[in-house]
Amino acid sequence: MYSTHRSFKWTSILLAVSLALTLALAACGNNNNNNGGGQAAAGDASPSAASPSASQADGSPSAAAQGGELTYALATSPDTLDPQRSGLAVAVRVIRTIYDNLVVKLPDNTIKPWLATEWTESEDGLSYTFKLRQDVKFQDGTPFNAEAVKYNYDRILDPATKAANASALLKPFKSAEVIDEYTVKLNLETPSRAFLGNLSQALLGIVSPTAAKKYGDQFGKNPVGTGPFKFVKWEENAEITVERNPDYAWAPEIVDNKGAPYLDRVTFKIAPEEATRIGSVQSGQVLAAETVPPQNIVSLKSNPDFQVLQANTIGLPYTLFINQEHAPWGETKARQALQYGIDIGAIVKTLYLGTYDQAWSALTPGVLGYDASLENAVQPDVDKANALLDEIGWKKGSDGIREKDGKKLTLRYVDGSPNREKRNDIAAIIQQQLKKIGIDTEVVITKDILTEVYTNSNYDLYGNSQVNGDPNALSAFYHTAPKGALGNLSKVSDPEIDQWLEQGALEKDDTKRAELYKKVQQRIKDEAIILPIYVFPYTVAASKSVQGLKFDLLGYPLFNDVSLAK
Repeated sequence: MYSTHRSFKWTSILLAVSLALTLALAACGNNNNNNGGGQAAAGDASPSAASPSASQADGSPSAAAQGGELTYALATSPDTLDPQRSGLAVAVRVIRTIYDNLVVKLPDNTIKPWLATEWTESEDGLSYTFKLRQDVKFQDGTPFNAEAVKYNYDRILDPATKAANASALLKPFKSAEVIDEYTVKLNLETPSRAFLGNLSQALLGIVSPTAAKKYGDQFGKNPVGTGPFKFVKWEENAEITVERNPDYAWAPEIVDNKGAPYLDRVTFKIAPEEATRIGSVQSGQVLAAETVPPQNIVSLKSNPDFQVLQANTIGLPYTLFINQEHAPWGETKARQALQYGIDIGAIVKTLYLGTYDQAWSALTPGVLGYDASLENAVQPDVDKANALLDEIGWKKGSDGIREKDGKKLTLRYVDGSPNREKRNDIAAIIQQQLKKIGIDTEVVITKDILTEVYTNSNYDLYGNSQVNGDPNALSAFYHTAPKGALGNLSKVSDPEIDQWLEQGALEKDDTKRAELYKKVQQRIKDEAIILPIYVFPYTVAASKSVQGLKFDLLGYPLFNDVSLAK
């Protein structure tokens, strides 16, 4: 057992580094939901059953109207429609219509069949053997079988694919064996309790081997899967169209309609400007639009002509990471001063008008092991923050800014551009709040997060999030990274956190596994490693004629059940 434990540790470390390299993309994806991860990440994008929090007017499947076109405005353009190469959650909105997965994850975290009908896990946890559906064809007529599954996962491992987030999700996959035409065995380098659930994530959707070989690097503009809709066209920075797959008959449990979609087609309109996107719904130019600003949520909910559909994304909430490699933030009391000196509740209420939930932990509700006991556990206390800074020798100068050994107490807060989800506004409010405890905050807004944060580590505070259905997502952010690697965003290195994360990745008993992740969350809170800010709600403004829109576990929209009232 000891040797297995240590071998996992290095796999975990490599996964952390791999994820760190892709987080800039995942963050963009999450911002654009945004939801999304990550997972897209590994999640962001990013990462099933209709969300119970999705408030909507569902038409029953038997009464659903057939035909019609749903126009759906996206907040940004996808990077690619090749699921194995995408790094943006916004791409998953479209990817989910074209591709299917081997399995599906339900809201209660159980895993159910999809393209696979059943599976067995080896006693040592190092392999899964899947029996596959025998009635499935790709949209180009290519048979779906064990060879196709093997091709997909081999393709993700191939460096030439540049699989980024998909590669991180697939770890610790090692190889695939075709047992017979409809049986495939997946071998792992080390046991992983996250692996099976990860196979449900959209970025591990199954692509047509024929089309992937034919189009090569251009497959992302010519996507072919087994999903409910077939790709039609992509007009750059304008729109993407998919049409009904008439042969579809293998939908997962998370939707009611197991056959072909009711809609004839879905046209995704690219509309980055919030006012344009929401205005197009209000004017009837599109029937639905994603990522509704808080002020519009409030007004649209009171308008009888429209509906607001909403599902909280799950994974890692939008979180401010404190860089412990920069003084004085390596000191627990300095970080705790930030924890008490920043009024996160006031920020969330002011900016999001009650439409976003405040985050309290390193995980969101809905993820296995989420620790609800942390809710309201930390409350703002300016006096306590000031006392903590006094204790470690930072005294206020005549200008109100603290000093120690001739140096001013400054904090470099880096955030991305554009101002997605009002994150730049969060920075501005925190800048003002920290003045009250004698910290001079420099807010840096940049389009080059990759260089500023991931290459140069030139930040004291930086925010990120990840869409992910498994608590193993914590490993990439809180497990010690190997010497010389980029490391996690907080630059934290805690042997006990490492041990709990490693055990959690292997533990087969979900109750015990949840307890391990609760220990991680508690330590993160006690040591003030991060500042959790908000849980992102994926919101859609739609005409009342749109019926049956659902969301998967991660908060991505599902169009199988959608119909348009006549």
